[in-house]
Amino acid sequence: MKIERAIYSNFGKNLKPNKVLILLGARRVGKTELINKYLKTLNEKDYLKLHGEDINDVKLLAERSIANYKRLLKNIKLLVIDEAQAIPEIGLILKLMVDNIPEIKVLVTGSSMFDLSNKLGEPLVGRKNTIHLFPFAQMEFSKIEKYATTISKLEERLIFGSYPELEQYEDWSEKEKYLKEIVNSYLLKDILAFDGIRNADKILDLLRLIAFQIGKEVSVQELGQQLSMSKNTVESYLDLLSKVFIIFKVRGYSRNLRKEVTKMNRWYFTDVGIRNAIIGNFNRINNRMDIGDLWENYFISERIKFQNYKGLNTRNYFWRTYDQQEIDWIEEDANSLNAFEIKWNAKRKTKIPKAWQNAYPESKFNVVNNQNYIDWL
Repeated sequence: MKIERAIYSNFGKNLKPNKVLILLGARRVGKTELINKYLKTLNEKDYLKLHGEDINDVKLLAERSIANYKRLLKNIKLLVIDEAQAIPEIGLILKLMVDNIPEIKVLVTGSSMFDLSNKLGEPLVGRKNTIHLFPFAQMEFSKIEKYATTISKLEERLIFGSYPELEQYEDWSEKEKYLKEIVNSYLLKDILAFDGIRNADKILDLLRLIAFQIGKEVSVQELGQQLSMSKNTVESYLDLLSKVFIIFKVRGYSRNLRKEVTKMNRWYFTDVGIRNAIIGNFNRINNRMDIGDLWENYFISERIKFQNYKGLNTRNYFWRTYDQQEIDWIEEDANSLNAFEIKWNAKRKTKIPKAWQNAYPESKFNVVNNQNYIDWL
């Protein structure tokens, strides 16, 4: 059974005349398939689809003139450009189109946020909207699964993650092979194409170090020492890795209480299957020493998907004091403050830290485990 993506039902409504809709997401998360599904609902004469990595398509856009684009888009209502980050000066090209071709709608996809934001950000101020696509979310699986099925598949999703193509493979060894191929062939493609980035081994070594520090504050200085790299280079690599949706950063929460730790960040993987592939660990849950970290990363990445797809304006943090009181996950919005302690074992008793309770009595404290996690996803 096909899984409908959470953003699909309102996808057409996001396309506006003389606006650019940017669909961002890592490679292989299903951007092209989603677009093709939408295009099947349209008259073929009404749209033009180009690909940023097709040299012939790039040539069609090379002459940056209103006359060229009016010829190209004559009688076209929707222009689609897949992997648009590969096209030189794409922001200026799209600005010229949406400013000078009445009623044109533009949809572009990109797997590289740093490239798209640099090339699109300034030229398209006030002319663009952005939506994100992730690997499958539990909220998407839940539309086609019974609760018992979801629970039975939890171990598999903790080990292999939720990349869409994994659903094609029944055998676990095939899933493992696919994830290794993702890491070796696709994962760093956008980063290595970026000017000045040549050392794939160093980036993979950095990702391995991050993978073993899930749920802990990461010292950029220490990472640099371990990798024989400068602090600035490590920070630059971490920034690029987050902009191609491999990892994401979580800051420490504080309202300026003296005991709260806020200077260092925690890092998590957008998909736990990629994390496991990077460290080469596809062991079953009962044979893992890192199940607590893996579970924490899984729940947090699923909450990120949930927030994005529901359009929630939420700020996310962890919380820790210098005397080692801590909470794994904090969500704050205009009206509420929610704290989550994430535990794999449902039988493990967990109490709210006194320092948190005293400092933030208005907050709600939740304990998430492998028996009740669906309530939040």
